[in-house]
Amino acid sequence: MRAHDSATASTAIAVTAPEPRTAGPSGASASGAVSPATGPSGASAPGTGSASRTPASDPRARGTLLAGLGVVAFSLTFPSTVWGLESFGPWSLVAVRSTLAALLAGVFLLAGRVPPPERRHWAGLAVVAGGVVVGFPLLTSLALRTSTTSHAAVVVGLLPLTTAAFAALRTGRRPSRTFWIAAVSGAAVVLGFTLAESGGALSTGDLYLFGALLVCAAGYTEGGRLAALMPGWQVIGWALVFCLPLMLVASAVALSLEPVHLNAHGVVGLVWVAAGSTFFGLYVWYRGMAAIGIPKASQLQLAQPLLTLVWSVSLLGEDLSPTAPVAAVAVLVCIAVTQRSTS
Repeated sequence: MRAHDSATASTAIAVTAPEPRTAGPSGASASGAVSPATGPSGASAPGTGSASRTPASDPRARGTLLAGLGVVAFSLTFPSTVWGLESFGPWSLVAVRSTLAALLAGVFLLAGRVPPPERRHWAGLAVVAGGVVVGFPLLTSLALRTSTTSHAAVVVGLLPLTTAAFAALRTGRRPSRTFWIAAVSGAAVVLGFTLAESGGALSTGDLYLFGALLVCAAGYTEGGRLAALMPGWQVIGWALVFCLPLMLVASAVALSLEPVHLNAHGVVGLVWVAAGSTFFGLYVWYRGMAAIGIPKASQLQLAQPLLTLVWSVSLLGEDLSPTAPVAAVAVLVCIAVTQRSTS
């Protein structure tokens, strides 16, 4: 995976007591969604049964907003990675970004006096760490040495559908036929648009990109499940902290083997992928998934490739096809259908 909100936007949440959650998986919905009639803590949502809830009091509206912010943050990841690669090698960039993000997460966890997660959550956190903290950043960094951001967006366009499929397998739930038709249609629009933008040619980084697609979908799915049991920022926070010892060693080794040429682009790219994409983006993303469910949240990512292309034009100077507005409208229609369908 990415909106220029900083991680400081999470401070007020991080220093408050953890939100009450259900005692175990049996107390949460299979998809990680909060019941429409209850708030995140399980209490009756304001206005339930007596009056219509306002968007500010509706957990699903808040969840959609948070997941949307995560998509915007993620959409900046590829351009920021390209900037970061101007100063660092791919292994160094991933190791250093993960180290910085883990240190930031550790500060927030300490400030909030958050106890370590229960042992039964460790395996899930390992999947999150392997998929979204290490696997996706490393594989996409390797791919972006030879692939353009528009070509890489082909895989990102397929991520929502892959995440929904992983979620169905993991939770045992089956979204409606309307949901799948809209999801496949949106993925097809994004895939056709991004392939047209890249000339339809396969780059040498395609294997890296498809590998990144699989590990990221697994990490998103498991993270969304855990976000129904603990606050979303704690999910990514502990996944990052678990990786810290490994990333410290990896940073030392990678920096000694790969040359470093610091410039403004490289530093800004590193800071964004560490604080913006890896910490803030995943924080709001997992919190949003806990509120609206994994399949519906994943479909918001249909807009991510188009946003990435916008950033690519404004930040990297890439050309944007005049068909982009048409594709954007088609994708937004698909997103609206998936959000209104029953899952």
